[in-house]
Parts: sequence; structure tokens; C-alpha cells
Amino acid sequence: MSKNRMLLLLFLVAFLTITFTGQGLFSVKGAEGTSLPDENISELMEKAEQGDEDAQVNLGIMYKYGQGVPQNYSKAVKFLSLAAKRGEAKAQFHIGTLYDFGRGVPKNYSEALKWYQMAADQGHASAQYNLGIMYANGQGVPKNISEAAKFFRMAAEQGDAGAQNNIGFMYEQGQGVTQDYSEAMKWYRRAAEQGFARAQYNLGVMYANGQGVPPNYSEALKWYHMAADQGHSRAQYNIGTMYDNGQGVPQNYSKALKWYRMAADQGHTRAQNNIGFMYEQGQGVTQDYSEAMKWYRRAAEQGFARDQYNLGVMYANGQGVPQNYSEALKWYRKAAEQGIAEARYNLGVMYANGQGVPQNYSKAANLFHMAAEKGHAGSQNNIGLMYEKGQGVTQNNKIAYIWFSLAATNSSGELQNNAAEARDRVAKKLTPEQLRKAQKNVNERKPKKQN
Repeated sequence: MSKNRMLLLLFLVAFLTITFTGQGLFSVKGAEGTSLPDENISELMEKAEQGDEDAQVNLGIMYKYGQGVPQNYSKAVKFLSLAAKRGEAKAQFHIGTLYDFGRGVPKNYSEALKWYQMAADQGHASAQYNLGIMYANGQGVPKNISEAAKFFRMAAEQGDAGAQNNIGFMYEQGQGVTQDYSEAMKWYRRAAEQGFARAQYNLGVMYANGQGVPPNYSEALKWYHMAADQGHSRAQYNIGTMYDNGQGVPQNYSKALKWYRMAADQGHTRAQNNIGFMYEQGQGVTQDYSEAMKWYRRAAEQGFARDQYNLGVMYANGQGVPQNYSEALKWYRKAAEQGIAEARYNLGVMYANGQGVPQNYSKAANLFHMAAEKGHAGSQNNIGLMYEKGQGVTQNNKIAYIWFSLAATNSSGELQNNAAEARDRVAKKLTPEQLRKAQKNVNERKPKKQN
């Protein structure tokens, strides 16, 4: 390959590492069911009309969920309001959820907050939990993470698993409380032991990362399995990566693929990406570009940038599909808009070479420059070439020297050799003062060593 020719790097990127991040705050609770009362509906109705609070609450909940009666939010509001106004905490909680979700009444966070607060003041755990969510999200009240933590803790201390998970997450992240991995572990464990899948997953992440405990892949795998058996897609994905990488278990691509499929079938984009990569590489399966394309497309259509890029590569190379530069351009653009440097680089090459588009050095230079600023070595080399030759930019040997130097630093192999040769070539065209200033600029751009 000529050292001055634009370099087209087409390669696939897969995420074959564990998502070692906790899963955040659980959403508002709208459900808190009730067992069907022994009385028939007419008896309950008569008692409710006579002011029996239990009957009003039971009828309201039955109409809310359609238990034993046709679902009717308006009737739910009617009966729950009667009991809520008389101070019945369960009714206050449920009327709060109806305002929260806009069922039978216009959606109104302020009204929801009012009713939750009344129920929470009486120690109603689910209302305390929902208040925590509203303060965390700034719904009906200014956002206040410390207040959210306060209400989550109240509910958590009453054994609410969702609140225990959420206060654990806040300790893990240092949100509204001082970061404390040991406290996070404590609360995750309490929720996990109640079978709360998200907390089981988060506990697995803590063991995998060694946060609050020594790293322990076996314990991580145990908790991931508990969550995965309940259909938790992130846990399924992480089990797949552990088999893929041989972390805590012998490396086994077939088992990795099994777990990836479980997560991918639920729409988990990284799992879909990894299945595509395994079919592209023939890991644990027979190499099949068409199957790789299928899985990359599923993730790409959900907006997963790396697989938008991978689809572009497959179309550019004609792998699993006929070669199609127009389709390659389409997917590269989508990935580039999300900041994928390799996509910007490949788009730049296509504009520079006139592949699927009219040749346009100015657009090529702009794309190379954006990727180069992100540290992409091939783009740094190519923008250096364009400054050296004055293609799409004003010719400038000093700027060319800077980009060639950075490319040589950030690369290896043939690209490093080409960039170093080009750097030395343009250095001969600079005055000593120009060279000194260029070298100073390069040094300022290089990553600083940590003390």
C-alpha cells in the first residue's frame, strides 16, 4: 500500500466484556393488590355506601384492577376517594397512583404527591417508596436526591424490596448519601434475599467489581443466575460474557451464546451485538455472515451505535449481503452522528475516494478531523496527509506534522511506520522555529502520565 494513499480500515467491534454497572432506581409502584373479599359485590356496595372504609377500599382496588368486576377507573376513584378523605392510608396510596398515572382522573403529580405524603405519614411503605421516586425524578416537587434517599430508607426499613434496592443504588453511586459500598451491599442483599431480581443483579455486579467485598466471580455468577432465572436480561448478558471470557467459569462459547440469546430475545442490544460477532467470527457457531447481519441489524435498529457501524462494515465489505456503498454510508452516518470515531473515519475515506458518493475532500477532511480529535490514529494520519497535500484544507506542513506525530504515537505496526515516515518527511520542510512550536503542540496534546 502506498504510504500516501488513504487508508480504509473496515473492522468489527464487539462488546465482550461484562456490564459491570449497577441497575438504577426502580420505577413508581402502581400496584398493591388485595385479596378478594368473601362478600359479594352487592354486599360490598351496600357497606361502602353506608360508609364502611374497608368496603370502600376493597371496592376501589377491585375496580382499579378489574378484580371480580369490570375494570373501571372512575368507580375506583369514587370509592378510594371516600376512604382516602377519611384518612385510610391504603386508599390514599391508591388514589395517589391514579393521579400519578392519570387513570380515572387527569394526570397530576402534585395531587399524587399530596396523597402519597398522607399515606407515607402513616407509615405506608409503598407510598414512602413512591415519594422517593417523585423526589428523585422531580415530579410534582423540585428534584431532591437527599429527600428521595430519606423516603427510600423509610420504606426499606419496613422491608420494601424495591426501596432496599434503590437505597443500595444510592449508596453505590453516592447519590443523596455518602458513597459507601458496604452499605450498598447490605441493602442489595436484603432485597436480593427477598427474590428481587434487580437487586440480585446489582449484588452480582458488586461481587464482580469487588465493591464493598473482595472480587469474587463465583459469587457474582450465583447472584446473576438468580436474577437471570427470573428473566433479568442484564444478568443473562453478564453470564454470557463470563462464559465468553472464562471469568469464574471455563471459557465456553456455546454456553455464552445460550445466555446471550436469552438476553437478545428481550431486546438487549449488547447481547445482540455479541451474537452477531460470534457468527461473524465463527465462535461457538458455524461462521455465518447472514446470521451476523441479522443480529447486528436488530441492535442497530434500536439505535445501538456500534452495530450501526458494524452494519456499515458488512455492507462495505459485501459480507452476508451484496456489496452496497449506499447502505454502508447510511449506517456509517447513523453511527457517526452518535460519535463513533471509526464510522467518521470510514465515511471520510469514502468521501476521499468517491466510494458511493461524489469525491469531496472537504467533507472527508471534516470527518477525519472530528475522529482525529477523539484520538483515532487512522484519522490523525489521514488529516495529516490532507494538510500536507492541501486536499480539502489549506496546505500547512506544520499542522500536518502535528497530526502525523499524534498518529505515530497512537498507533502501531504499518500505520505507525507510515505516520512516522510522513512526520519526518514534513519536518524537513519546516524552519527550526516552526518545528519547535509544532513539537510543543504535540506534547501538549499527548495524554499526561498519572502521578
